Amino acid sequence: MSVEAQPRAALPWEVWALLAGSFLVAAGYGIVAPALPAFAQSFGVGVTAAAAVVSALPVLRLLFAPVSGRLVARVGERAMYLTGLLVVAASTGACALATSYVQLLVFRGLGGIGSTMFSVSAFSLIFRLAPEGRRGQLSGLFTGAFLLGGISGPVLGGGLVAVDVRAPFVVYAVVLVVATAVVGTLLARSTAVGTRGDDPQVTPLTLSGALRVPVYRAALASGLATGWAVQGVRVALVPLFVAVALGREPLWAGVALTVFAAGDGAMLLATSGLSDRVGRRPVVMAGLGTVAVGTACLGLFPDLVVLLVASLVAGAGAGLLQPAQGAAVADLVGSGRSGGPALSGFQMATDVGAIVGPIAAGALAEGLGFAAAFGVSGGVAVLALLVWLVTGSRTERQGTRAP
Repeated sequence: MSVEAQPRAALPWEVWALLAGSFLVAAGYGIVAPALPAFAQSFGVGVTAAAAVVSALPVLRLLFAPVSGRLVARVGERAMYLTGLLVVAASTGACALATSYVQLLVFRGLGGIGSTMFSVSAFSLIFRLAPEGRRGQLSGLFTGAFLLGGISGPVLGGGLVAVDVRAPFVVYAVVLVVATAVVGTLLARSTAVGTRGDDPQVTPLTLSGALRVPVYRAALASGLATGWAVQGVRVALVPLFVAVALGREPLWAGVALTVFAAGDGAMLLATSGLSDRVGRRPVVMAGLGTVAVGTACLGLFPDLVVLLVASLVAGAGAGLLQPAQGAAVADLVGSGRSGGPALSGFQMATDVGAIVGPIAAGALAEGLGFAAAFGVSGGVAVLALLVWLVTGSRTERQGTRAP
């Protein structure tokens, strides 16, 4: 029986609890996004140093990711998820109290420890709960929950920056505490969440095992491009581009980030479960190509309309890309074994892009201009597309699992 002909299994209620938590986390992250570079520049640093603050969190997340994968297996997803949220809340609250650039950099970076704790545990759990044949759809729902929060967050953050550059950090810390309380209360009723239900007869998916599979290596490439162009450069450079190249108020940076999120969300709604029907590879490639075009066009003309249109296009590409590549990794793990190390490796690739991208693009913006910075970022997405292209049709077989 084909995937389309099979009866649609209901999603476990634990999934909806995780989606609620994702929404609250994203809303807070969106609130901080317009404020972070502006807060860094308030200490008298340049564009590159301001962009580096955006990389501080993924640096610690990258370093802690291998540990988080092992901790998920040892203590369970629920404890890791809730602890991670509280760590990021404390880090964000400390950022609001920073009195120097170094303090802001350190406090922001420490949040990366909590970030990898809740992101790896949520990613591991949500795909363990996913019904067979619906991983692409569930990956889209997970991404969409972040986007729903992200759509309103940047506009609110831009408005808060106009009042006090520290206010968004206070609000985000409160939102994270609320998210911990809401999700913790919901998941406390579950007997499935946080337990290790792997089949002892099935070999866990190790990082070395995953690396032997072409689709995983391609996913690492697109994950790096996602971190670089979608998560890193977009958040770090768009507020600076709006202020320096366009001479506009911070509110417009929030609007541009919201337009990106709107394009992302609209594409998610229009293509929900598409990779479950046509395969991961063509959807990922289409997403990478669209992200490349939208990102490269961001800095071509110092015009507000061009910025908003390019943000919408890049957001639509992200809406295609992220659910499909996440589902491709989940296919390798399956639902009956632990894949923490492989999931951590995928997150690490994304974090490398989020770390290197803002710093490299910030240096390019200072030396050659914003057009070069956004152009190179689009080129990174093109390189990832080529990796998927040469990987071949083997990567299109859904359900293929690593040894």
